[in-house]
Amino acid sequence: MSDGGADGAGGERPERDGFRDEPSGPTGVVVAGGRSTRFGEGEKALADLGGVPMIRRIADRLAAVVGALVVNCRAEQVPGFRAALAGVGVPLGFAPDPVPDRGPVAGVHAGLGAVESERAFVTGCDTPFVSPALVTHLSERCAGRAAAVPRTTDGGLQPLCAVYRVDPARAAFGNALASGERSLHGALTELDYRVVDPEEIDEYAAPGSFTNVNTRADLAAATARFE
Repeated sequence: MSDGGADGAGGERPERDGFRDEPSGPTGVVVAGGRSTRFGEGEKALADLGGVPMIRRIADRLAAVVGALVVNCRAEQVPGFRAALAGVGVPLGFAPDPVPDRGPVAGVHAGLGAVESERAFVTGCDTPFVSPALVTHLSERCAGRAAAVPRTTDGGLQPLCAVYRVDPARAAFGNALASGERSLHGALTELDYRVVDPEEIDEYAAPGSFTNVNTRADLAAATARFE
């Protein structure tokens, strides 16, 4: 594993939408541009989760520990997300996909392109139980490395619940995108990242913090946790 090389596809940063960087924590990047085919009809990120849109649940949790938020999405999603995130409490920006439907590697690359802080916490739009304390810990564990990536009890890495140093990570994801790599794990191979093991994670995150809402059944189970 090594730090990414020259910047990948698309060297310019996306135009910011009312975004300014804050020094009070990493920037939170929410990747929300996927079609969510397993979820069925409707916008998954805007699904009602105990009376609150799911993306707002995520943003409210992150707002306690990040200096700003950036949402990566398709251009047509911006108005709905802007409405759902109104008044979130930290500076908010959008990084629309230059070319839609190119997968999560492209989404992360676009999202990081709208970040001006040194580090960013990257997550998906379907992680309503993300742990603010874990975000802070991962940011600390990223010191001296290009990323801090959790490993769950099944041995899997969680690149969509990780903190990245923005410059090397954007280069690595850009290189992956340019080479046709569509796997987030494949993009990680260019980065000198620190693995954060489950025993360490348990000190900062409650069970279920990595829960993803992929289907309507997942949504029903997640909603029950707010009742």
